[in-house]
Amino acid sequence: MQVDPIHQFQIHDMVPLINLGGRQIAFTNSALFMMIIVVGVSALMIGASAPRAVVPGRLQSIAELSYEFVANTVRSSAGTEGMKFFPFVFTLFMFVLFANLIGLIPYSFTVTSQIIITAALALTVFLIVVVYGFWRNGLHFLNLFVPKGVPKVILPAIVIIEVLSFVSRPVSHSVRLFANMLAGHITLQVFAGFIIMLAGAGILGWFGAVLPFAMVVALTALELLVAFLQAYVFAILTCIYLNDAIHPGH
Repeated sequence: MQVDPIHQFQIHDMVPLINLGGRQIAFTNSALFMMIIVVGVSALMIGASAPRAVVPGRLQSIAELSYEFVANTVRSSAGTEGMKFFPFVFTLFMFVLFANLIGLIPYSFTVTSQIIITAALALTVFLIVVVYGFWRNGLHFLNLFVPKGVPKVILPAIVIIEVLSFVSRPVSHSVRLFANMLAGHITLQVFAGFIIMLAGAGILGWFGAVLPFAMVVALTALELLVAFLQAYVFAILTCIYLNDAIHPGH
């Protein structure tokens, strides 16, 4: 049996929608899972908080802890003024977290393993930072590229480095999430494939499958941690970038 770890990341057309300029636009498995993620997050936050119990149940506790966790992250990274962006950051965090967790379910689809999805999220953050930065600070937003206290001799080089670093933010922001989810799921798929192949080799194969099975269990636990960490990293980097738009001075 051949192990194909890339097959799990393929996008398939499910329902043809329209033909635009000779190109078929269709409803894909990626779109389906994004809808599932939105429904899941909405069901958790609306359904769990609807009772408003004084003594919260499990779901209400999860919803409240998620809310407080992201709120504290925004306050600590972007200040009190950054709380105006809390709905945006919270939406990003919950979307990425649910996408990562759902992707761990066998035969599901990992939305965040698609670079087009993570790039779209990162570009949205980048555009909001640029637009809000100029809207709030005017041309003073350009102070972001001019660190204070730098000698004038090397200032042009520093400005170029700062500009390149700023422009490259969407790349690092998106690739970090995409690469971590892609690599983790490929590793899981490879070891799971080893279990199937060895198990089909008879009794000796069953004994040989113990090691890859243990690796799959360990990697699944690690991927659960990575799923949360990557959602947190994506959210906190968003807060740091938004803080630059609010306070562009170094």
